Amino acid sequence: MYVLIVPASTPFVLLAAVMGLSWWEDRILPAPSAEPVNAPAEAPLALAAPAQLAEIPLVEPALAREAAWR
Repeated sequence: MYVLIVPASTPFVLLAAVMGLSWWEDRILPAPSAEPVNAPAEAPLALAAPAQLAEIPLVEPALAREAAWR
């Protein structure tokens, strides 16, 4: 019977750990300042070039037939 306690209590232990970390984050850690000290006024928008798709190599029909017979 005691073997069933560990698997049954695991979700509750994980939930308690997450809730404890959340409480610790809210109460213990210092709150971030409203405005970062060395932040730029505006980040410039840079448009990235679209990614180039690699070309699929073409297979010669003779090679494809030869590979199909193997």
